Amino acid sequence: MAAAMVLLPGENIPTERLPKPKKGKLTLGPGLQHTPPSTISATTAGSLQVDHRKAALWLEDAGGRYQPSVGDLVIAQIHHSSVETYSCALTPHTSFAILGQLAFEGVSKKTRPQLKAADIVYARVSKASKWEDVEIECFNSATGKAEGMGQLKGGMVFDVRPAFARRLMMGTDKEGVSKGGVVLLEEVGGKVKFEVAVGRNGKVWVDSGSVRETVMIGQLLRGADEGGWDVEGQRKAVKKALRDV
Repeated sequence: MAAAMVLLPGENIPTERLPKPKKGKLTLGPGLQHTPPSTISATTAGSLQVDHRKAALWLEDAGGRYQPSVGDLVIAQIHHSSVETYSCALTPHTSFAILGQLAFEGVSKKTRPQLKAADIVYARVSKASKWEDVEIECFNSATGKAEGMGQLKGGMVFDVRPAFARRLMMGTDKEGVSKGGVVLLEEVGGKVKFEVAVGRNGKVWVDSGSVRETVMIGQLLRGADEGGWDVEGQRKAVKKALRDV
């Protein structure tokens, strides 16, 4: 396995580091830009990450900060509203993202949700640029469906590193093995019923209907993130936590 490559703004990615897509198209994530005909360079400092199966590559911010990218699923908190939009916080260090009051499935001016400050939504980044406000939406504009996005009611939000959030969102392979090496949620889910939403911006919303169980799940996630637990370590921690709950 090749060692991680750290890039500075303006540096180009060597051709040998690029994945070889089956359909001839690469997917670029946060921190990278394409300059025709074939140059891919960094727009920020970070560690190069490559998913060869999806022919995708991106940079993990060297300081662990989240950089919005189109298509990212995020958990946002309403800060304030205007006549047509909500201003939402994604992280403490980024500018507010703009959420249209009609950017929900099947709503009109009369039926749009009445969100207030501190409410939480699960959304997708629809526009991200250095020179303009980030925009998010709570539905898939291509299908018109919410697809799990919208207001998140109840529960609690826990902060993790964006890199850990990405691992949580990687899912499993055909054999059911976690591609991100995180099995906490699956292990807890075998004993406790709960809902979860993971934001690429390093936020995880959890609601089990029980404050005690919800806090336990959040503590497990933060422990795995900060402690770097391997799969076996995660399973042991879950067993202990379930005994103590």
